Amino acid sequence: MTTYKEIKGDLVERVATDPANPGEGDIWYNSTTGVVKGYQLVADVWSNGGNLTTAVYRGSGAGTQTSGLSFGGTSPLGATVAQTEEYNGTSWSPGGNLGTQTRQLAGAGTQTAGLGIAGYVPPSNITNKSEEYNGSTWSGGGTMATSRRFLGGTGTQTAALAFGGYTPAAINNTEEYDGSSWTAGGGLNTARFVMGNAGSQTAGLAFGGEAPPGVQVVTEEYNGTSWTTVNPMNTARQLMGSGTQTAALGFGGFDGSTPTGATEKYDGTSWTTTSPLNTGRYQGHSAVSATQSASMLFGGNPGPTQTNATEEFTGAFNATKTITTS
Repeated sequence: MTTYKEIKGDLVERVATDPANPGEGDIWYNSTTGVVKGYQLVADVWSNGGNLTTAVYRGSGAGTQTSGLSFGGTSPLGATVAQTEEYNGTSWSPGGNLGTQTRQLAGAGTQTAGLGIAGYVPPSNITNKSEEYNGSTWSGGGTMATSRRFLGGTGTQTAALAFGGYTPAAINNTEEYDGSSWTAGGGLNTARFVMGNAGSQTAGLAFGGEAPPGVQVVTEEYNGTSWTTVNPMNTARQLMGSGTQTAALGFGGFDGSTPTGATEKYDGTSWTTTSPLNTGRYQGHSAVSATQSASMLFGGNPGPTQTNATEEFTGAFNATKTITTS
């Protein structure tokens, strides 16, 4: 004889307190609160964070979602700036200015050990200089072999990786930093600029970007010596990024015609499209040392001018949710 359980499944368990370690899909009735609850997967989401004190784009960033760093870039008046701002997970406050007003530079490191790499110094100088931040002031770092702007950067202040860029043509040059000097590394297979970046000096990731004839979907992994082309992104564009070589996040950018909020997750093999930014924008600043599940974007240009908006990414997670209220 077929039972009710075999036809309808298990009954909802009645408990006085929520279970300490529920499994995904579990449902129960909490007799103390008088509600039915369930344990379910909460989707990836971008949410608004504290605004920068000054709108900016074409600069760079470092750090994490709760300890971010923004530096350099272009102001709404079109001026190249040296301003630095620090994020505490809620709000931004001024930090020490760069030694040189710079835009279109790369970043690496943390809020208290940041690195600004190359870029453009008006009125007409593409630079090969780097600057180091100690949490309060910037000082001169090592000089790169190749001057460039719109390059990718990742790693730490004492073990950084810089790649690609524009000279005024797309280049594939890679350089490695040891905290005092830059040395040549293996070149990208596809020369490009304004690409996403993630990872470390010995496990780097370069994705998307632009090079003739247009925006790219190319993804490459670095092993400390050479780059290998792997599975491409789903959407071709200039973009920002953060995370590691096996757990990266690519977001926002310019798809060749308009600012985009597109977001993709990389698992070390392939890219998956997920929840987009609330406001699409290009050439924003990202906390490059942030994790895939706790990334951050600040500044950028959604059109027609720069923004001071910050968005924080929270990766999917399991949580207890109330199903009924009585």
